[in-house]
Amino acid sequence: MALNVKQIQAAKPKEKLYRITDSNGLCLEIRPNGSKLWRYRYRFNGKGKMIGLGSYPATSLKDARDKRDEQRKILERDIDPSEYRKDQQATVSGENEFEAIAREWHTKFKSTWTKGHAQTVIRRLELNCFPWIGKMVVNEIEPPDILKVLRRIESRGALETAHRVRSILGQVLRYAVATGRATRDATADLKGALPPVKHKHMATITDPKQIGPLLNNIDDYQGNTMTKCALQLAPLVFVRPGELRHGEWEEIDFDAAEWRIPAEKMKARRPHIVPLSRQALEVLFELKPLTGEGRYLFPSIRSKLYPMSENTVNGALRRLGYSKEEITGHGFRSMASTNLNENGWKPDVIERQLAHVEGNSVRAAYNHADYLPERRKMMQWWADFLDALRNKLETPAMEDY
Repeated sequence: MALNVKQIQAAKPKEKLYRITDSNGLCLEIRPNGSKLWRYRYRFNGKGKMIGLGSYPATSLKDARDKRDEQRKILERDIDPSEYRKDQQATVSGENEFEAIAREWHTKFKSTWTKGHAQTVIRRLELNCFPWIGKMVVNEIEPPDILKVLRRIESRGALETAHRVRSILGQVLRYAVATGRATRDATADLKGALPPVKHKHMATITDPKQIGPLLNNIDDYQGNTMTKCALQLAPLVFVRPGELRHGEWEEIDFDAAEWRIPAEKMKARRPHIVPLSRQALEVLFELKPLTGEGRYLFPSIRSKLYPMSENTVNGALRRLGYSKEEITGHGFRSMASTNLNENGWKPDVIERQLAHVEGNSVRAAYNHADYLPERRKMMQWWADFLDALRNKLETPAMEDY
């Protein structure tokens, strides 16, 4: 029995996808998320097949029937409508293929990301997506096509990467919708299709009784002097490891006692100020005769043109006898955050010094200097706190700063 508009409007989503039929192969597919999609079901060479005809209400019942009739005429010529559509779209241009749109999207938005993030995004697409769905017309990509891509990543044990790729695919498909080359984001129906990621906290030491011995071990480090300075500076400034090793001398203002990290080096693409305590300045004064004539605070041992390896600090911690389950270079951030919070410093001041992302993007564009007076006091207190732990002395009161 043929459908009417009232039946279509009355069709409600259920827990599972279902279809209601019209006539001559036309049906309406109702998905759990509430979307309604027209489908034409037919047989070709004895095999049941199906092709999409648009979504309701953008494509009306009359329009859907007209599209169905067009497909039936193609079928009467002994041509598979699905293959015919692919051939037609391929002959017009490759601009609607997923890879072309993904690269266009990447080019448009990469200036808003860090260089490293931009490289990671395109690499994930090139390795995990383009070989399998790159040549597909973007409007033909269905949830099962994407799920196959994600399952392939999951099968090699990279579940977190699978979730990140799903997010990237969603951004590309929403861009395709916005630019008129797709009607929907097919990743929306994959919510819950992947197991959740169990996030591991970065290994760190937060117990003050253990922090003191760690600092003394760092001071007794017998390896490369530059590496020792990196180990000593890391807990004092608690920046991200990548920001530490990419630090440049021109970013250090000794007179203002500040390290000004430019936006392109920061995860959130916003400039960041690190107030330098007396102890941090002492480490930098010790380092300057060694590397001050070059670009980087901590250049590579092999070439001063490049920063030190990302494994240098972690490797030094291992040589000091600390396992990767005990502490990593990133763990100095959690060490500072935990103890600063426990000692009563304002969470907003701590979060700003950690350069965590500001929710309000307009405010965030101008807030790199927010709470700077409080942050100066906090950074000096933190350095004095670490000295007290190192020397087994009474820790300072924040009210004195």
